[in-house]
Amino acid sequence: MDVKELEKKKLTDLKEIAKTLGIKNYYRYKKHELVDLIQGKPLEKEEKPGESAASNVDGDGGINTTGGTAGGTTAKSTATNRTDSDSTNNTAGGTTAKSTANNTASNTVSDSANKTAGSAAPKNTATNRTASNTPNAATKTNTAKTNETDHEPAVNPKEKQEKTSREEGLPTHLQSEISQDKEVNVANGILDIHMDGYGFLRMNNYLSSDDDIYISPSQIRRFKMRTGDKITGITRKAKSGEKYNALLYVKKINDLDPEIANKRWDFDQLTPIYPNKRINLELASNQLATRLIDLIAPIGKGQRGMIVAPPKAGKTILLKQIAKSVAMNYPESEIIVLLIDERPEEVTDMKRSIDGEVVYSTFDELPSHHIKVAEMVLNRAQRLVEQKKDVVILMDSITRLARAYNLTIPPTGRTLSGGLDPGALHMPKKFFGAARNLEEGGSLTIIGTALVETGSRMDDVIFEEFKGTGNMELHLDRKLSEKRVFPAVDINRSGTRREDLLLTPEELEAMFSIRRAMSSNSVQDTTEKIISTLVKTKNNREFVQVIRKKLQ
Repeated sequence: MDVKELEKKKLTDLKEIAKTLGIKNYYRYKKHELVDLIQGKPLEKEEKPGESAASNVDGDGGINTTGGTAGGTTAKSTATNRTDSDSTNNTAGGTTAKSTANNTASNTVSDSANKTAGSAAPKNTATNRTASNTPNAATKTNTAKTNETDHEPAVNPKEKQEKTSREEGLPTHLQSEISQDKEVNVANGILDIHMDGYGFLRMNNYLSSDDDIYISPSQIRRFKMRTGDKITGITRKAKSGEKYNALLYVKKINDLDPEIANKRWDFDQLTPIYPNKRINLELASNQLATRLIDLIAPIGKGQRGMIVAPPKAGKTILLKQIAKSVAMNYPESEIIVLLIDERPEEVTDMKRSIDGEVVYSTFDELPSHHIKVAEMVLNRAQRLVEQKKDVVILMDSITRLARAYNLTIPPTGRTLSGGLDPGALHMPKKFFGAARNLEEGGSLTIIGTALVETGSRMDDVIFEEFKGTGNMELHLDRKLSEKRVFPAVDINRSGTRREDLLLTPEELEAMFSIRRAMSSNSVQDTTEKIISTLVKTKNNREFVQVIRKKLQ
């Protein structure tokens, strides 16, 4: 290749050529040195592997470079025009002297250098110390002026490249992938690992799209990535024959340094305990539904709750109010609303109503679509809990998720009433059973809805299978909703296991009194009286005091 063509190329291109030719320590050389090496010309002084010349800038701005030769002394002064004819090589024990000054200065340098023939070459230190064989002041001044005019201070090209890389957020070893004139693309998404080992960053609704980013199996193994991780990194454009952009460099995993993320716990190894920290849903005095839930069926961090509701009983509105209350009272909690097999207008309304993440799959999608969305939400929630965060999932509904699994799993050969395959209940139970309060820190709260009285035998079987798996149940009454009494909560059938861990002694005593009164009176009449008392009081504390006075 011609010298002029090589000089036009960038330093990074020359390094790639040198690497291809097998030149050792190619990354240490400057541009003009790489040109000479590629052309096959030997350098005037070749460094051994692991050794480097000491470059120091003296007080006059000149650059002094010293290096030892076998049994001799070498004094080098940088020349204005670099030619091979400017150097004089002496035999072993002799001296080589270069000069850019006039003949008088050159002779002075030669005489001074030859006096020390056979001795070791003095090395310049960081403080620019010089020995007695240093060129005179005139030579030093002329050299400094020449260097100031024609050369910049020597900077290690590797260090310069690393500095540019840090400014752009791109590591040094990836400079060849993305040229400096292109903008560095930083993307983030939720990781979905394929069964073959590779993965994709999902951007929209946790589902596959053309904007997904490919992650190689080696990156997944190195950083111990898991499905549901939020990955932030630098990407490159898809090459010829590729469909997706690829991840080049991992910057963050779940907003943490990748090395820190490697040390996290596994979700299944954490210890589940009963919920002991209460989630207060009470906001305004007119929010009767959340106030009633706080007393009748309190929700704690890590609760596994089920809202059992017939059609048109107000379960969707109740979920919306719970989401608003959690977002207002606990802004540090992560809220995910999962809508399965839902109406599109309900999805839009939920997105506009709550301050949280809404993940959905409408009823016009395939059952496999419903399943994929649910599994991604569960994995994402588990990754957040591993970071000791409090996560709340509001799911509508468990019944529709079980229906989707019933249509997609391979038949087991057995069938329950209503055409339900027993194998279809395994994954919905795994989803619902993931809710737990963890002793090591963090919690996953899942509040799901179950449909009853729909006229479908399958829905009743699904509810019967899930009965008893939760530690909190809230039953909605169709008769109350038909009478337009809201919230249509069946107080007698609703409750929370170990509610004594969540309620105060005064609240617990008031709830016992209410339940005793309901056993001897009509449930609907008692519920209407309680709701009317809630309307007249400003908050639950005042309500408890009123109830205790009435029942004393």
